[in-house]
Amino acid sequence: MNTDDRYGSDVLADFSRRPAKIDLPVVEAVTDLVLEDVASDFCGSVVRVEGRMVELEDRKGRRRMFPLGPGFLLEGTPVAVRAPRTKQTGLGRTASGSIAGPQERARVARASRIFVEGRHDAELVEKVWGSDLRSEGVVVEYLEGVDHLEEVLAEFRPGPGRRVGVLVDHLVPNSKESRIAEKVARGPHGANVIVVGHPYVDVWQSVKPARLGLTEWPVIPRSIEWKHGICEAFGWPHAEQADIARAWQRILSRVSTYTDLEPQLLGRVEQLIDFVTAE
Repeated sequence: MNTDDRYGSDVLADFSRRPAKIDLPVVEAVTDLVLEDVASDFCGSVVRVEGRMVELEDRKGRRRMFPLGPGFLLEGTPVAVRAPRTKQTGLGRTASGSIAGPQERARVARASRIFVEGRHDAELVEKVWGSDLRSEGVVVEYLEGVDHLEEVLAEFRPGPGRRVGVLVDHLVPNSKESRIAEKVARGPHGANVIVVGHPYVDVWQSVKPARLGLTEWPVIPRSIEWKHGICEAFGWPHAEQADIARAWQRILSRVSTYTDLEPQLLGRVEQLIDFVTAE
């Protein structure tokens, strides 16, 4: 008699045994954590926790509620999810990661300024570094484009104690922005002006793609206006400027602290703050 059983052992033999317990890693459902529901394959970032439910939003803006507990993947690893616990720490920190000082009124504005290209840049800097800037008395203004930077500087008249830091998009070799930065550095205000930038086409890209449920930002052909192309890739409305504004607010809502931004932007903003606050 052949003792091999090609159908396996008796399926009832171990019926009374309980399955081995699997200990899953437990993570807190903090805002913007990207999770995937195993049962439905729905992937999105945490928007809120209500009772025993967590709400996720995917990259197309669709939202769904799921019960807390097991049944999720975090970067491909099975996890159980629980509501966040309020943590008390001895030293509070600002959104930029700086140690928060005692609550006090904003400092009187310095003569020095930080200029950024547009409204979206200004709103992002305010959201992450706003507390630090008010503490230092630094005002951020936007240029509505970098093309007329020289005219703005001529009107502002930088000098000792009246420094200017400028943040521009797409500051890469041989770009229009790099040529403007080089010209300003050689100009009459060069000693009191610094122009720095990040390599991204637009400041939107400085938000880590994972915060939007992505592995990377979509690549948009040069023949398509970048922001419109991004909205189209996400399946968001983009016919009017109001649609672009709403898209940016959706992206900005995913930013809470410096950890949500790429290092290429973080270092440049810190450099500007140091430059304009130097005694």
